[in-house]
Amino acid sequence: MTSDEKPASQRARERVQQVSSHIACPEPSEDVVSRSSVRRRKKQEPASTAPPADYSDRLGQIVMLEKLARTPDVNRRGYARQKKAGKLWVHERVEALLDENSLQEIGSVAGDVAWSKEKGEDGAETDAIVGFTPSNSVQGYGRLNGRKVLFTADDYTLRAGHADGGLIEKTLYVEKLALSLRLPIVKLVDGSSGGGSVTIIRKDGFSYIPPLPAFDKVVAQLNLGIPNLGAVLGPAIGLGAARVTACHFSVMAANVGSLFNAGPQVVKSVTFEEGLTMAELGGPDVHCRNGTIDNMARDEYDAFEQIRCVLGYLPNSGFSAPPVVESSDIPDRREDVLRSLIPRRKERMYDPRRLIALVVDNGSFFEVGALWGTTAIVGFARLDGRPVGIISNNCESHTGGALDALGSQKIAKHLRLCDVMNLPVLQLVDVPGYAVGTAAERAATMRHGINLAMAYYTTTMPIFSVVTRRAYGVAGGVMLDCRDPRMRVAWPSGDWGSLPLKGGIEVGHSFELKEAAKKGGQKLVDELYTKLEAQYNTLMNPVRTANAFGVEQIIDPANTRSVVCNWISHVYGELMEERLARRRAGTLYASFA
Repeated sequence: MTSDEKPASQRARERVQQVSSHIACPEPSEDVVSRSSVRRRKKQEPASTAPPADYSDRLGQIVMLEKLARTPDVNRRGYARQKKAGKLWVHERVEALLDENSLQEIGSVAGDVAWSKEKGEDGAETDAIVGFTPSNSVQGYGRLNGRKVLFTADDYTLRAGHADGGLIEKTLYVEKLALSLRLPIVKLVDGSSGGGSVTIIRKDGFSYIPPLPAFDKVVAQLNLGIPNLGAVLGPAIGLGAARVTACHFSVMAANVGSLFNAGPQVVKSVTFEEGLTMAELGGPDVHCRNGTIDNMARDEYDAFEQIRCVLGYLPNSGFSAPPVVESSDIPDRREDVLRSLIPRRKERMYDPRRLIALVVDNGSFFEVGALWGTTAIVGFARLDGRPVGIISNNCESHTGGALDALGSQKIAKHLRLCDVMNLPVLQLVDVPGYAVGTAAERAATMRHGINLAMAYYTTTMPIFSVVTRRAYGVAGGVMLDCRDPRMRVAWPSGDWGSLPLKGGIEVGHSFELKEAAKKGGQKLVDELYTKLEAQYNTLMNPVRTANAFGVEQIIDPANTRSVVCNWISHVYGELMEERLARRRAGTLYASFA
C-alpha cells in the first residue's frame, strides 16, 4: 500500500511518530524543581502520576507542533504542487526574507490538532497529539538588514491560502500589531490571504455576507506612514490581491506571480474567456504595466531584495525621520558632463536616468514602477546619505515627456507616499505639457492631470525643482508652482512658456499666416514662419527670464549636486524635527489612502 492509499488518520499518526522520534522532552532539573516542591508533591500524589513541575510535558507538545509545522510534508499534494510550480515553501520564504536567526513567530502552533488519550506505562492517561494541520499562514517578527519588522506569509500548500485554519485571525492580529507598535509590515501573498472557499459554506452550514475585516487598520497604517511592503509570490486572488495592491510598495516575482479578482475557472463561467493561463489573466506583464503592482522581480529572491532596499529609505512610521546613512560620495561633487547632457536641438532626447544617477549619491537610485506610467520616472535616492523621493519627466517616452494619464497617476501616488514617509522630493523637470490627441482624451488625461495637481497642492513635504529643459502649459505650472516660496533653479537649457513654439506660432499668428498664404502662397508662409520663429527663439533665451526674475536662479549644470545637497542638508537639519513634532501633535496630517 502506497502512502497516498493509506487512510488520512494513519498517515497523520505516522507523521507525528516520525517527528516525535527526534524530540526529547527535557527532564525537570534541580534548578527548576526544588527538593521541597518534590517532597510536597510526593505527599499529595504518587510520583508516577504527578505532572512535571516544569511543565515539560506541555513544552514538549509545543516543540512537537512547531517541529511538525516547520517540517515540510513531502507527501502532501499541496507541497508537491508548490515545488512543481518552482515556488519556495512558506518557511523557506521566511528564512530567505529575514536576517539569519531573527525569526520570532506568532501563533506558531495555531491550526487543527487531533488529540487522543493514551495510557502510559504506569497506566495513567495523557493527551497525545496524533495529527496536526497548521494554520496556512506564518506570521511574526523578524529583522531586515537589522530593522525590526512584522511579516505575514501565506502557505498555498494548505487549502490554497483560504481563510479556514485560523489564517484570518492571525492576519488581523498582526495588522493591529503593526499599527500599535508602529513597525513596518511585509506581506508575502500566495493565495487568497484570508478570502474564503465555497467549502466553508458546507462546513458551517450557511453562507455569509463578505466582510472586510481590519481594512480600517490597513488604511490607518498607510496614512500613518507605517511601511506596507507586499510581494506577489503566487496567485494573489480576491482579498489577497487587495492586500498587496494596497501596499505602499509592491513587487511581483515574474516566474511565479499572478494577480486577479477571480481565477481562470470563474472568468470562464462569467466572461466565457476560455483557456486563460494565470499569467495571461493577471501575470507580471499585465499588472506591472498597468500600475496595479509597482515593480517586477526576476524571482522570489529578487523580490525580497527589492523589499529590503525600499525599506532602507523609509522610516518606521510618519512620526520618525527617514534613516540617514553615512555617504562616501562628496556633496560638492561636480559633474561637467551635465553641461552637455541636454542637446541644443530641442527635438533631441537624452537619458533622464543617467541625469538622476549623476546628481544623487553613487548607486543610490532605486526606481519604482519602471514598466508603467513611463512618461514619468519616480523612485528613491540619497543626497549625502539623506533619503529623498525622486520625480523626473521622461523625454524618451512615447509622448516625448508629456504627461499622460498613467504618468500623472504614478507621480500622484509617489507624492503621497513621500508625504506620509517624510521624504523631501527632488524633481528634475522637462515637461512639454499634458499629452494631447484622441488617445489622450479617451484616457481622461486632464482628469488625472488635475488629480495630480491636487496631490501637488495638498502634500506638504518640501519640493526642490531643477528645470533642466521644458516647462509648458498646465503641467509645467502644476509641477513648478505648487509651493510658496518656490525652491527651484534652472539650467541654461531652459525652454518654457504657455505653448511650445511648434503649434504655438500657428495659433498665435494664424491671421498673419493666412494673409501670407493669400498673397504669396506657401513660400511666403514659410518665410514668415521662419522669421517669427527666429524672433521668438531670441526672446525665449532663459537668461531674459532671469532678467525679469521669472526664474529664481540659473545655475551651471555641473554644480547641481552641490546645490541640491545644500538644500537637503537644511531640510533634515532645520525643518525635519519641526515637521515630526507637528505630525505627533496632530497639527500636520499626511494622507496616502
